[in-house]
Order: sequence, then C-alpha cells, then structure tokens
Amino acid sequence: MKTTDTAPTGVESPGSPGGPGPVVTKTVTPPPRRTAKAEGAALNVFSHGVLIIWAIMVVTPLLWAVMTSFKTDRAIFTSPWALPDRLHFENWSRAWTEAHMSDYFLNTLLVVGGSLLGTLFLGSMAAYVLARFDFPGNRFIYFLFIGGMSFPIILALVPLFYVMQNMALLNTLHGLILVYIAYSLPFTVFFLTAFFRTLPSSVAEAAFVDGASHTRTFFQVMLPMAKPGLISVGIFNFLGQWNQYLLPTVLNTEPERKVLSQGLVQLAVSQGYKGDWSGLFAGLVMAMLPVLAAYIIFQRQVVAGLTAGAVK
Repeated sequence: MKTTDTAPTGVESPGSPGGPGPVVTKTVTPPPRRTAKAEGAALNVFSHGVLIIWAIMVVTPLLWAVMTSFKTDRAIFTSPWALPDRLHFENWSRAWTEAHMSDYFLNTLLVVGGSLLGTLFLGSMAAYVLARFDFPGNRFIYFLFIGGMSFPIILALVPLFYVMQNMALLNTLHGLILVYIAYSLPFTVFFLTAFFRTLPSSVAEAAFVDGASHTRTFFQVMLPMAKPGLISVGIFNFLGQWNQYLLPTVLNTEPERKVLSQGLVQLAVSQGYKGDWSGLFAGLVMAMLPVLAAYIIFQRQVVAGLTAGAVK
C-alpha cells in the first residue's frame, strides 16, 4: 500500500531552498499476512501428524503380538519388548496341532465362506430389485431391512436357539451359515441398494432393447458393474463374520465344530493351567493374518466402493 504526500507550491521543501517543494513519496510496507497456502500447509502437517500417531497406535500392538508369538514363555515375561533370540516356529506348530487351531481354522473357513457367498448372492438380488423397480411395498420392505440393522442380536438369541433346535440345525455348520446370512443381510441390502441407484440405467435399458431378460441383465450387466460395491460390503461382512463370537457360542457348542473365535477363548482360558502363552500368541496371529491379508489385497476396491456414489 502506497501513500503520496505532495508539498504545496511556494513552500520550501527540505533540500530545495527558495523554490517550490518537490513531490515527496512515502512508501508504507504492509504487515505480513498468512496466505491460504500457508494455512493449508499447516493443516496438512497437523492432519499427517494425527494420522501418523494413529498408525503407530494401531500397528504397534500388531507388531508386538507377532514378535511375541516367536518368543519363549520365559522371554515373554522377562523381556516383553525385546526381540526374540531366535524364531521359535515350534510355537506355531504347537498351536496348530495341540491346541486344535487347524480344526477351528477349517470350520471358520467353511462357515464364513458359505455365509459370505450366500449373503452377497441374496443381498445383491434384493438390493437390485429395491433400487431399480417400483412396486407397492417397496419402501416398506426396504425399511424392514433398515430396522434389522438396529435390532440388537442379543435379544434374539433365546428364540433363535429354540428355532434352531426345532429345525435340527443346532450345533451344525450349515445352521450357523444360515444364521450368519440372516445376520448380515440388513447391512448388505442397505449398502448395495444405495450402490445400485448410482449405476446408469441406460445400460440396463440397452440390454432390454437387445432382448435380454431381467435375470440375464442382472447377472451379466448390472452385477459386474457393481463389483466395487460387492467387494466393499464383502470385506465388511468378512470382518464381522470372522470375528463373530456371540452367535457361535450360543448356537454351536460341539467341540469339533467350534470356530476360531471360540478356539481362541478356550486357548486363553486353558492358560491358567498350562501357561502356554507363546502358543496363545501364535494362535492369535493365525486368526489375524487372514483378515489383514484380505484388507491389504482389496484395499483399493474397498475405497472405490465407498466413494463410487460421491462423484458423478
């Protein structure tokens, strides 16, 4: 910002005696201002700092559990934060065989794999109909699924137990698969309904013009387009079903049919008598690895599915 002071005519100005005063210009330097770029840089530094702290808080326990799984029981208590003297793979083999983690792992794969396929198959068909077709009761059925998300599962355990018992599905893996599917359908339908609404309807109309039926249009046209959404909701269902403990504890009490979460609890309880803490940590890491691997492999698809409807 500049200001100009002009001396009047006939008035002496310093340095010019007896004559008209010259024009004297004074330059005022403006105070420094914080630009938007500087504020954005400060915000980026703060947000990155928070993310780094959060990452350390999440990753440190995982790394510590992996490191502890290769230690001896004595080293776990004497030097919990030190690196193992060597990799004790016998901890993993002992947990896999003697603690029956192999049986629990296989049961969990069967239950979660079957329920995940059933959930995505039924949920995608229901969501497609609710998103693409107008019929009487459409919104009512949709809100029924939404209401299922808010219903606490603990209130349904007692009647669910007797229903499963009367249908001869108690203590069976296929019965647990059906329960997992019913448990996961509300969220799946809610998520995929919103996703199918973002897909262009012109593609489906072009398929109908070419003579495709509703079934063929859904399986060959719309379902491949919904792949990011299917992967996203599949990951969420996989995490929830893999870590499910309440439902199998009530509905699956046979020792040979227990899933991984039940096996880990049983292994932890038995530590009071055996003291095999290294085997416990090895079993814990075994249970974590599939979840971490699934998220790392499908990380980009999960982000794409969550942000698919944000920008048109």
